[in-house]
Amino acid sequence: MIKIAFAGSHLDRADHIRTDPQALEGLMDWRARLLRLDGLDPVISPDGMLEWGTLADADPGSELVFLGLADGRGCFAEVQTKLQGSVAPANPRVWAAMAALSPEELATYGGARSLVDWHARHRFCARCGNHTHLAKGGWQRSCEGCGGEHFPRVDPVTIMLVEHGGRLLLGRQPRFPPRRFSALAGFVEPGESIEEAVAREVHEEAGVRVGPVSYVASQPWPFPSSLMIGCYAEALDDQLTIDTTELEEADWFTREEVAAAMAGDESGRFLAPPPHAIAHHLMHWWLNR
Repeated sequence: MIKIAFAGSHLDRADHIRTDPQALEGLMDWRARLLRLDGLDPVISPDGMLEWGTLADADPGSELVFLGLADGRGCFAEVQTKLQGSVAPANPRVWAAMAALSPEELATYGGARSLVDWHARHRFCARCGNHTHLAKGGWQRSCEGCGGEHFPRVDPVTIMLVEHGGRLLLGRQPRFPPRRFSALAGFVEPGESIEEAVAREVHEEAGVRVGPVSYVASQPWPFPSSLMIGCYAEALDDQLTIDTTELEEADWFTREEVAAAMAGDESGRFLAPPPHAIAHHLMHWWLNR
């Protein structure tokens, strides 16, 4: 099984407690743990782990989101009243945390970040505009006006390796570091299957038609709340027509070129995605399949 960053948290989500106010309140004692966040960024302890405090560290008036159980203790995160939420990508501090924390620690942080971010951006009802309040331990918001119920969202994104004649199609976006290439990716649209999204995105971005699509692996990506769905497809031809509004470059790369990049050869034709990205794991899977 592929071990991927932001997946595999050790916390027990304990869904049965979310709907039991008495059980939830019983966990809010001196034993409870509060995940320390600086805004939405993680706070790392001297031993290189996520730092936890107690509920006494929470600001008065903040909402508390129930993350789950660890060793029978309730684990929570704080939605501060001043927090506005963010749709921005990860900043340098978060990238550093990705390199330092284990996949399991990143999974705990990523789940908390997505949830706290969602609450900070959904304090008002999308139906009637009234205030909403936290419900079900933080896994729902309820409207104080119309009674509408709102739930944390997850946005599906396909990310795919496309092969033709033993070569991989990879692209680079303008925001990537120099010479870094990755798998093509795009959001799944309403009324569209994963397979249809893969075929559409590859054709839109690179002008290439693909055949059958197969699933490889997935990764939660909390910036702000995506689920990366890793797929594989074979191209029906190798002629490229690049959409330069999406990609700066795209090209076909041989197995030897991909292997060199994955081995960290900086003199090779391109640089591989970092190990915490699912694209890195997809390339590793392709080299070893």
